[in-house]
Amino acid sequence: MDGKIGVIPTDTIYGIVTSAFDEKLVEKIYKLRKRADDKPFIVLIGSTEDLKKFGVQLTDKQKEFLQNHWPNPLSVVLPVLDEKFAYLHRGKKSLAFRMPKDEELLELLKETGPLVSPSANIEGQKPSETIDEAKEYFGNFVDFYIDRGRIISTPSTLIELSDDGSVKILREGSYKVEV
Repeated sequence: MDGKIGVIPTDTIYGIVTSAFDEKLVEKIYKLRKRADDKPFIVLIGSTEDLKKFGVQLTDKQKEFLQNHWPNPLSVVLPVLDEKFAYLHRGKKSLAFRMPKDEELLELLKETGPLVSPSANIEGQKPSETIDEAKEYFGNFVDFYIDRGRIISTPSTLIELSDDGSVKILREGSYKVEV
């Protein structure tokens, strides 16, 4: 995966992915998707240990919450204060992370490390349900495609998780969280 951009099935929908640590390729995905520059991507991780790579320091309450709710189609916004990740957080000083509930994808993430994973579409357009639809959007500008047939799903639930473990729902998705 090093130095490459791909379209892969995630635990929710097809995503266009690259290493979260490759600033140049992250910027290329922004251009390919015609995404607004101030909107951060969700980052897929293989374990909560990956959060440390972004300088995230979890409180005990946050750790307990994540242990009870991950892996699942639940994206969690956490503070990322280090300016070296400004290309990811786009000035928001936070990122949404998700540990997917898909064994194959978790294994891939353990090999590749964290991946940015916005939906495989041009911003404002319908997310790709098939690889053919993704190819219509991105063609040869993407290095590889992994086909898992038609995927029709609800996006992940997006929450903000405060230091005290309280939850603010930012987007209702397929995973239900009690507030």
